Amino acid sequence: MASNLDYLDPSLVPLEEKVRAYLEAEEEVRKATIAARNLPVMDAEVAEAEQSFEQRPATGSFDQQADEVQLKLQNMQEDLASLRQEILELLPVRDEFVKVNLGYGPSRVGAFAVKALDGGTDYELRIVH
Repeated sequence: MASNLDYLDPSLVPLEEKVRAYLEAEEEVRKATIAARNLPVMDAEVAEAEQSFEQRPATGSFDQQADEVQLKLQNMQEDLASLRQEILELLPVRDEFVKVNLGYGPSRVGAFAVKALDGGTDYELRIVH
């Protein structure tokens, strides 16, 4: 029975916090990616509305929204990669799951070896929640 309660170990709290932050960041990246994909559709709708009023943009102005969205998405992906690396460092073992408490019972997180593109070994982060 004690093994079923291993996920309540206080030493796993930093790992649990990083996993929660990773899952939240992953969700934000997903939302930002969808917003970036929908940007051309939104721009087309704005352009169509502007044409109906025959307005010209102010001299020297240019659209920065696409660049800002791409930069924000890139920063979010870098933050996600950083969180992934921190989780890999906090994991006590490789190639097996560790039970953690994400607030609704035991969840699992683990790093499993996969072949990298360069022929070496890399670790894939897997979270089951």
